[in-house]
Amino acid sequence: MSKNPAKRIAPRDLDRLITTLEVDFVMLSECLVSPGWRLSLGPKDTPGIHYNLSGTGRMIVDKWPPIPLSPHTLAIVPPHAAFRIEVEHASGSALRTVESKQFPPFEPGKIRRVSAGNSDPRVILICGYFSASYGASIDLFARLPVPIVEKFDAADQLDEKLKSALAELVAQEVGSGAMTMALMKQVLVTILRRSLNSTNLWAERFAVLNDAQVAGALSDMVARPDAPHSIETLSWTSALSRSAFMLRFTKALGASPMTVLRQMRMRQAKILLAVDSLSIDQVARAVGYANRTSFFRAFRKAHGIDPSDYRANARSISDKLI
Repeated sequence: MSKNPAKRIAPRDLDRLITTLEVDFVMLSECLVSPGWRLSLGPKDTPGIHYNLSGTGRMIVDKWPPIPLSPHTLAIVPPHAAFRIEVEHASGSALRTVESKQFPPFEPGKIRRVSAGNSDPRVILICGYFSASYGASIDLFARLPVPIVEKFDAADQLDEKLKSALAELVAQEVGSGAMTMALMKQVLVTILRRSLNSTNLWAERFAVLNDAQVAGALSDMVARPDAPHSIETLSWTSALSRSAFMLRFTKALGASPMTVLRQMRMRQAKILLAVDSLSIDQVARAVGYANRTSFFRAFRKAHGIDPSDYRANARSISDKLI
């Protein structure tokens, strides 16, 4: 049996989980640090992704040991963890510190540049914050216990994808947000692929990828949110007893199976309503609701608005972009 838990997941299930992963809430900045300086980035509520484009120094994430920094080093920082970048001066003098809070705050969908030092930067990174989720409370990276650090190569082209994402944010053209999200998903898919072969076996830090039977049930839910799923059918899919499935699913994802299913259905409903090619009754059936009343009730509870009003708002925004 493979030592890497993710390799025990059926390829079809793993492909479904990666394909349906929704990347959102991207905030990107260029971080530049000169010799003899330290750039301190305070904790955020979302996971951070930090990719070193050039130069050498070190990363320090909260209480964990320093991480050597060289070109193409990538770090994913857990939520609520402080992060700083340090570059020693040749003279060995004490580092001077710049706090990120000294700069204008992040604005979703925009770019900023933060720098420490007034000489040519030794280290240049792209730093960002994101979510990668299946539902309102199911973020793949949100429950990481420790940072993920991987060394990539120029051939992996992660730097080009991140630079393209920055360029999209700067351009602010129609569709820039969608293009940025797509580029970020490419980055995350590359990282997840690496996890399957990493000697660090960091895939086991994802609770979902660490339990192949739960992953199989979740894969079926994300692939067929309209199916008549129940605890009984999902436990059968996972080859677990009802009680064991409930316990392991809730432990892995932090929410019950029916809660997760409802979130997935409501996410899919928003997508279908915005596309405007199906009637609301058809959308309801497409996400697993047999009648309009129960669909309206669930959608209103999830999003605070009726499906018809949500569609009207989405249509209004679309018309303004034309």
